[in-house]
Amino acid sequence: MNKKLRYGLLAGVLATAVAGLLQWGGLLARWENPLADWRARLLAKPSAATDDIALILVDQASLDWASQNIGLSWPWPREIYAPVLDYLTRNQARAVAFDVLYTEPSTYGVEDDEALGAAAGRAGNFVAAVFLGTTTTQTDAWPEIAQPNPLHLAGWADWLAAKPAARADMVSAAAAFPVPELTTNTAWLANVREVPDSDGIFRRAVPLRFFADQVLPSLGVACWLAGQPTPVAGQLTGNTLTLAGRQIPLDDSGRMILKFRGPSGTHPAYSAAAVIQSELRLQEGGTPPIADGSVFKDKFVVFGFSAPGLKDLRPTPVAADYPGPEIHATMLDNLLIGDFLRDVPPPAAWGWTLLLALLAGLGAAAARNGWQSAVLAVALILVPVLAGLAAWQANWVLPVAGALTSVILALLGGAVVNFILEGRQKMFIKGAFKHYLSAEVIEQIMRDPNSLKLGGERRELTIFFSDLQGFSAISERLSPEELTRLLNDYLSAMTEIILAEGGTLDKYVGDAIVAFWNAPLAQPDHAVRAVRAALRCQRVLAEQQAAYAQRIGGPLKMRIGLNTGAVVVGNMGSSQRFDYTMLGDAANLASRLEGANKAFGTNLMIAESTWEQTQGAFLGRELAQLTVVGRKTPVRVFEATGFAGEPPAPETHAFADALALVRAGNWVAAAAGFAALSADPAAQVYTAKCRELANHPAATWDGIWNLAEK
Repeated sequence: MNKKLRYGLLAGVLATAVAGLLQWGGLLARWENPLADWRARLLAKPSAATDDIALILVDQASLDWASQNIGLSWPWPREIYAPVLDYLTRNQARAVAFDVLYTEPSTYGVEDDEALGAAAGRAGNFVAAVFLGTTTTQTDAWPEIAQPNPLHLAGWADWLAAKPAARADMVSAAAAFPVPELTTNTAWLANVREVPDSDGIFRRAVPLRFFADQVLPSLGVACWLAGQPTPVAGQLTGNTLTLAGRQIPLDDSGRMILKFRGPSGTHPAYSAAAVIQSELRLQEGGTPPIADGSVFKDKFVVFGFSAPGLKDLRPTPVAADYPGPEIHATMLDNLLIGDFLRDVPPPAAWGWTLLLALLAGLGAAAARNGWQSAVLAVALILVPVLAGLAAWQANWVLPVAGALTSVILALLGGAVVNFILEGRQKMFIKGAFKHYLSAEVIEQIMRDPNSLKLGGERRELTIFFSDLQGFSAISERLSPEELTRLLNDYLSAMTEIILAEGGTLDKYVGDAIVAFWNAPLAQPDHAVRAVRAALRCQRVLAEQQAAYAQRIGGPLKMRIGLNTGAVVVGNMGSSQRFDYTMLGDAANLASRLEGANKAFGTNLMIAESTWEQTQGAFLGRELAQLTVVGRKTPVRVFEATGFAGEPPAPETHAFADALALVRAGNWVAAAAGFAALSADPAAQVYTAKCRELANHPAATWDGIWNLAEK
């Protein structure tokens, strides 16, 4: 077998081993749990049984109604819950479970407890809440007045003996039962104590717990059992709880995975105040708020709290503040429809993980270039995620974090193999040239080593020259170390913008920057990119002026010249040392325009050849026609003042109007127009020129500035 493939397989095996160690140490759960929660939210949808469940909730509206209309503060007297049970009995609810603990006698007296107990007795299908603890909170024995739950569960004692992890959580030493007046009238007693996962999220629940050799189903299970037409028998075998034909998968701790149906409110919910008022008004012969009480006919009803102040909100995968009664309703929903989620067996999950890791290690080791590696990485990272979603749809919980971890580690391992066996020469080339050439040029060289030779091609570029104003004076004021730090900070900030706009950095000449666009890669919008880079450079420099002023004792100003034209671009120099650069008259003109800014007091001068190609992408003005040193042909130059869509500077039109007067030879009016723009250095240059011409009537001027300095 090829050495590369052998090392790739080894990378996959080692990656899986590392993922297994992370799983054993409990670290993968920090990643697995959020991924499982994401799947639970994404794939949650109501079942065919969702509408067979109804919630009655003491919400904030119920608390406000009781306080404002009957003067009741919280906690309410227990007799107020009796109309709820009577209304449900009147409308033939199939079973009623109260997620409320009545473990202490009512502060309103025994008659208050008796009123609720009598209503529970009239209902005949009432499920009362028991709280199972780990220390003696009320009793350590089954109360004599409490009938055992009518559930015969075979094999539970042996099952617990064989599963110590489940026994520790499912067997309780103490319990708090309802008051006797309620206990004697209940059809079922149900546990309401649930324990979240280690991160505090309620994802799983224990369907059955045990106390004093009696079986206590959870509230949701008990509500389902109370609605069965005949007594139910069950059995615990392996990791399965069988009840009334339902095979409920359990984990090693005896917990079932809750399959949430959606966010809070997915199950039909009614305000407790509306239910209480409906029963009272029916007793009085009035019109109830719930006009059609048949909404509860044959329904499984869970009663509980949802008002924030009652502190029965729980974090779940689908919501951070999910009402506790809705967790019991979710378990009830799962039992009614029977579409239980179950864990993929660990051997199968880890076999899948190993297979993906081997594919990742092989693929990464065999990849020929970065593009192939990227496609492979994206595909193999997506596979565990998509497989996890597909498995969830099929009611299997397939761990994703372990597979993702092993794939990522295997990809890294395979990439290291690739680097060791094939990539060192490429990395050497990158390391040798990264400080001198752009990343695109380096990639071009790596694809075609023959490009490492002298020569170039003729191409139209947009060329960028910049320089700092008064740099010699700045140099005199700073020490060499301070000057070096200043230049490094300034050049780094400006170069970052140039490269971000797709420019190729040609060189630094002291404080000057030379760059260009449209080579080595073609850029149809090269002129727009260059002007945008120039504007961004000036704006960033303006934002940093305060910091620079503290360092150099004054402003730091940058002059930029831009020109577009044909040049020769390529590798130029000697056979031993060369640079990727450009040569041509267009480059010389860009350099001259940078210097021409001095004559007009401007910071950015753009040749007409560049400005025409921007096609309205920027705000700006025509600045002048001028000839620069070394050229006889005049050039129209422009100044960009902002981006299209920004408010234009008010003086832009005034400058253009005054410039039109110059071309008309109306020196007096032009001088007046420019003089009004007292804050504009270019306008003041024109003012002086026009006044001079106005004072000498015989003088003529064609409007072209002939610059004698670079």
